[in-house]
Amino acid sequence: MTVIDTTVPRLGHGFRLQWEEAQGCHVLLYPEGMVKLNQSAGEILGRCDGQRGVAEIVSQLEVAFSAQGLRPEVEKFLAIAATNRWVTLA
Repeated sequence: MTVIDTTVPRLGHGFRLQWEEAQGCHVLLYPEGMVKLNQSAGEILGRCDGQRGVAEIVSQLEVAFSAQGLRPEVEKFLAIAATNRWVTLA
């Protein structure tokens, strides 16, 4: 899978991201169950709204966490998420 700056991820069909107070984290809900997400995954998926490209998502994350060089980690996560059908990439 090749991710370029203008690749626009969105949550996959049937998936819903929400904050789960009882779990203290974001979870990804789908008809067969739930995936408990770590903070990084929740932050990335929260930005996969079908409007922002990968470059914009990475930029927002780097500002939010005062970090640089997050692109490889974001791409790796998006590849895993796409394989699991959590996101679609357009």
